[in-house]
Amino acid sequence: MSESPETHSLLSASSQLNLTDTEEIDDKEFDIPQVDTPPTLESILNEPEDEDESFILDDPSLLNIENIDAHSCETSSLASSDSGDRAHFKRRKKVADSFSSIHGSVLRHSILKGVSAQITSAADKVDAGLPTAVVVSSVIAVGTSHGLALIFDTHQALRLCLGSTTVGAQYGAVSSLSINHDCSRLLCGFAKGQITMWDLASGKLLRTIADAHPPGTAVLHIKFTDDPTLAICNDSGGSVFELTFKRVMGLRTCDSRCLFSGSKGEVCCIEPLRAKTELRDHPINQYSLLAMASLTKILIIGLKPSLKVWMTFPYGRMDPASVPLLSWHFVAIQNSVNPMLAFCRGDVVHFLLVKRDESGAVHVSKQKQLHLHYDLINLTWINSRTLLLLDSAEKLHVIDRQTQEDLETLDIADVQLVYNSSHFKSLATGGNVSQALALVGEKACYQSIGSYGGQIFYLGTKSVHVMMLRTWRERVEHLVKQERFTEALALAWSFHEGTAKAVIGLAGDPNKRKGVVADKMVEILFQYADRALKKCPEQGKLEVMEQYFEDMVPVMVDYCLLLQRTDLLFGQIYNKLSENSVAKSVFLECLEPYILNERLPGITPQIMKELLTYLQENGMMEDIETCIVHMDITSLDIQQLVQMCWENHLYDAMIYVYNSGMNDYITPMEKLFHAIGPTLHSGKSLTDEQVVMGNKLLVYISCCLAGRAYPLGDIPEDLVTLVKNQVYDFLICLHSQESDSEEEVYPYIRTLLHFDTREFLNVLALTFEDFKNDKQVVEYQQRIVDILLKVMVDNSDFTPSQVGCLFTFLARQLAKPDNTLFVNRMLFDQVLEFLCCPDDDSRHAERQQVLLELLQAGGIVQFDENRLIHLAERAEFYQICEFLYEKKHMYAQIVHCYLRDSVRKKEVFNYVHDILSIPGYSPEEKQSVWHKTMECVEELISVDPSKAADLVATHFADEIQVIIEKNKDQHLLFQFLKSLIDPRFREGAQMNQEILQMNPNIIELYIELLCQYSPMDVKEFLQLSEHYRLDETNQITQKHQLYEASAYLLEKKGDVQGSFQVMLKVLKSKLSKLSNNEELNEELLKDIEDTLEETISLCQRNSHSLNQQQRDALWFPLLEAMMSAQKLLKGPASQQTSESLKHLTKRVLNSMTGFIALPSVLKQILHDPVYGKGKLGEIKGLILGMLDTFNYEQTLLETTTNLLNHDLHWSLSNLRAAVSRGMNPKQDFCSICLQQYKRRQETAEEIIVFSCGHLYHSQCLQSKECGMHLQGHMRWICYKCNSSTKQGKHRDVMAEVRRGKASSLVQNKIGFGHPSGSTSGSVKSSSEATLDPQQIQAFDELRRLYKGTSRHAVLTELSHTRGNERYGLHNRAQGGFASSSIFLNENFKLHLAPPPATDD
Repeated sequence: MSESPETHSLLSASSQLNLTDTEEIDDKEFDIPQVDTPPTLESILNEPEDEDESFILDDPSLLNIENIDAHSCETSSLASSDSGDRAHFKRRKKVADSFSSIHGSVLRHSILKGVSAQITSAADKVDAGLPTAVVVSSVIAVGTSHGLALIFDTHQALRLCLGSTTVGAQYGAVSSLSINHDCSRLLCGFAKGQITMWDLASGKLLRTIADAHPPGTAVLHIKFTDDPTLAICNDSGGSVFELTFKRVMGLRTCDSRCLFSGSKGEVCCIEPLRAKTELRDHPINQYSLLAMASLTKILIIGLKPSLKVWMTFPYGRMDPASVPLLSWHFVAIQNSVNPMLAFCRGDVVHFLLVKRDESGAVHVSKQKQLHLHYDLINLTWINSRTLLLLDSAEKLHVIDRQTQEDLETLDIADVQLVYNSSHFKSLATGGNVSQALALVGEKACYQSIGSYGGQIFYLGTKSVHVMMLRTWRERVEHLVKQERFTEALALAWSFHEGTAKAVIGLAGDPNKRKGVVADKMVEILFQYADRALKKCPEQGKLEVMEQYFEDMVPVMVDYCLLLQRTDLLFGQIYNKLSENSVAKSVFLECLEPYILNERLPGITPQIMKELLTYLQENGMMEDIETCIVHMDITSLDIQQLVQMCWENHLYDAMIYVYNSGMNDYITPMEKLFHAIGPTLHSGKSLTDEQVVMGNKLLVYISCCLAGRAYPLGDIPEDLVTLVKNQVYDFLICLHSQESDSEEEVYPYIRTLLHFDTREFLNVLALTFEDFKNDKQVVEYQQRIVDILLKVMVDNSDFTPSQVGCLFTFLARQLAKPDNTLFVNRMLFDQVLEFLCCPDDDSRHAERQQVLLELLQAGGIVQFDENRLIHLAERAEFYQICEFLYEKKHMYAQIVHCYLRDSVRKKEVFNYVHDILSIPGYSPEEKQSVWHKTMECVEELISVDPSKAADLVATHFADEIQVIIEKNKDQHLLFQFLKSLIDPRFREGAQMNQEILQMNPNIIELYIELLCQYSPMDVKEFLQLSEHYRLDETNQITQKHQLYEASAYLLEKKGDVQGSFQVMLKVLKSKLSKLSNNEELNEELLKDIEDTLEETISLCQRNSHSLNQQQRDALWFPLLEAMMSAQKLLKGPASQQTSESLKHLTKRVLNSMTGFIALPSVLKQILHDPVYGKGKLGEIKGLILGMLDTFNYEQTLLETTTNLLNHDLHWSLSNLRAAVSRGMNPKQDFCSICLQQYKRRQETAEEIIVFSCGHLYHSQCLQSKECGMHLQGHMRWICYKCNSSTKQGKHRDVMAEVRRGKASSLVQNKIGFGHPSGSTSGSVKSSSEATLDPQQIQAFDELRRLYKGTSRHAVLTELSHTRGNERYGLHNRAQGGFASSSIFLNENFKLHLAPPPATDD
């Protein structure tokens, strides 16, 4: 697209051309309607703004270095202003505290009514056809589908009609247009490939070019360069041609040169670099740069002085239907102006900056990319900072180049944009184009959009539209007309601060620009105020009116303050808003946040008074106080203010008024003292209001003594010393001014001490720190200390805590190296006697804490330590004792202190552990603590047996026997040993197992105690522990009649029969109880079931290691016990009980069938009277249950066998495939002699091929000692793999071959017969009955690859047998094996149905 000047108007530019001399067009001939009165520029500017605005040609000034980005500041966001809102500020006090990125209406959309009407008329009246192309310079040229070019001047009047419909029928539609830089020549390209040149001054046809490019292709682009004799043409074949215009002896000629052939990649867009007049001398222009976009890449070439490619840039991945776009513009970067190329295909815009260095070379550098979320079909520069993008949905986007912000989006679907698809498809010449180019042409609109002077022209099917940037004033006024005042002010403020984008019309000095914008903002504010009052809802709820003004008034206040126009705010704006009472109220309320943030320094007395009156009338007293302390109140009535503050308890405001208004710092203190003093002296409790006053008084005194103003700021420097002395004099005065005869001396200090002793002393401590070198202040400090001692010592009004606070304060001051205070030491002794009085049990913890703080603050230097220890022990101040013992390193005594202190007893364990573990203590100190702990070990166990056990296990493990002997309390000893030995309860350090192993009597003692205090846990402990003697422990359990534990011990000892007899005895006793009980006892049945389960588990665990006779001795007595119990049942519940026992008996039978022969079991059952009587139905259930078990086991065995066979077959199949796979040699020559094996056929010789791909002659391998005879067969190794890089390991490899291994997995031997033999090239296979080493290695490799948990591995256990016994096949199913079996896991199940029964 052509570049053109940017500041002068199109009218001024066209006035330089002699357009008045052009030949008049016969309107009657073409039936074009006559424009009666062409519109003037003034009339166009005065037309209302709507969608049909007239065309305004505005040509901005040429780009130069001085003013290049002077119109706007390139920042990414608009200004943001702090509104001053407090965190607790009410919701209704809304202030415009920030500005969103408001750009307003950036584009002005106008329709060229004159041009549009005449295009439509020409199409209807003279068959000019529809518009197809447009180009704009000092004139507007529109090409039509019937080969005409209509030329319009700046007033939209038709001045020339070039061509005719006759020629159009021959050439086809106008497919492209171009005007040279001085607007004297017009080039027209046609759909059938012809090119014509016209003189725009005379309307004459200068050239008709028919052979510039191959025939049968449409002219997609025709572009003038800055050289008027040079143009560029791009046709639908994708080729680019350079056209050179010459005039020899009056004859006009045109030479054509192919720059780019479409056979190498079709070019569909070209853009020569064209400079404005002021930039014609730019050094880059001498190269006559041309950008070309093909379907795959971008090229930048130089046409002069010789053809040269400066850059190529591939697109990368993109949509093949997207349109390549190019656009040049000169931009200023780093104080230099250089051309920048913007190009795009799809949704990413790339920017390339082109520079020329001193050597004359052209450099192209990539700039920041612009990523979009839509595909583009047009890209145009408006100016050096702003681009106009048209997406595939026909939406315009105004983009700021540097910030990449989308300033505005406008839908132009109503334009009905003309597309150039037919030319890209070359329909006029038969459609002889590639599919890729035709696909791109679907959205091509290159010739429908033209730019000139910052204006973008869009050619529709019936109209011509123009887009241009609005001036800053137009953008603001556009919002004002829509009554969007808040957005208008925000946009104007962005102009004021220089943060706006796409700014037009603001140039020159920044201060002047700000002044112009500020005046406009003031004008908008007045309009906003008038509109707010005019549009105010006259009727309705008060809340509606308040909300209405809350949305407007804070905005006015905010912008007045931003503009620093408080005169305007408190003058005209306030006067306008005062006309409405609600608006006035909102105005006054919204001033508060600005006052608090010190943004209203110049508030007038009238406004200040009205604000305070308004807040008082509405009961907003807290707001009054916060406002007063931020205001200059010297112009107000001080007495009235003080009275209001005191009556409404605004103490901060009252103090501020006295201090700032009258420089009086004492009167506020007097008022506050008089408010709280009488109540304190009478001994009554203070109200919440009085507590607040007292706290404010303390803070106020602290501020005055520190030189700080209250509640904020600093006291003037010339008053600091005076105020400080006045406050000291006030505090130490003997009596108050209005004292009576009953007032005690020093009332003010006495009042503060009674109010809060600690905080008052903290205030004094802070002031003592700040004024160390002031001699007068030091005297005041000593005087205050003397008064404090006089007031508090020997005064029963003060508690020990208060007296302790005083002496702690004094101790800290006396302990300082630069201390200047003097205190009589006898007073400290007096306080010590008072705090350590043993007869006073009240406030014991408080007195101890006070004395401890006194000592830690440095007061210990005031006392005799031996006397202090004596008094502390007498008063039972064990923390004091600990403090003193630690200073003397008497750590053993501290253990005693902990044990005697009822509050801190349990902390003794951590203390002893720290002393014995942490380095830093001497061996003697640790030894003393160790012995002291051993002396007190019984007391330690009584404090906490668990922590004592942890301590003993860590530091006293060797003395465990002594500790046990010392402890006489059996229950405490049990708790201690449980935490020390039992792993279920041990939390801390573990006991040394060697010590327990050497002293089994300790474990046995704990077992005996466990039998006494927790018999249910004995068996579980025996299972977890190891270090006990079986016989002695068995005696203990039998002594306490714990038969289950005894049975476990006997089984562990190996006496299975003895263990079984114990469990059988227990079971029989419980069955006997059940038989004697006439009623159903569910609890006893559950107990019998548990005992039976344990007995069955005992028999199952041990049956596999016993012979048949021993198994019978276990299982049959158990079965007999269960069956005999059913004979003795009696009572009404015997039937239910019998059923339960039969169910348990069935469980015994199911469990024993895995170990006992089935005939023996049946024989036992049939001999039993319970089952032997009656019909077979009595035992049918038992027999069928055993048969089901047998069927299940048979099915399980068959399934397991099938799975094993399947896995074995699968493994062998894979092995066979691996070892029989053919070898693929890497080369056809021997790797040793380097000769092709096919050529050495004069003698029969074997060829050895290894799995690594190397190939050898057998003789060559033998010559390198890579083969040997083993077991009558030849074994080979690969020479290259094992010798070239591993020569040192050759012997090891041969040794592996001897052991049946080889380096390569498989080898094949191929033999060739003699040429005279019967079969040339026969293959000889060395088949062997056994696997060779290579195959063995392949098998090992296969097993390694498939190694892992599989169904094969899981089910392997099922194939194991239990020996040669008769019924061994049934052992697994019944679980009679070691506990490690997966079948002991209750969750493991094989859900297999028994095989169907046959009729046989």
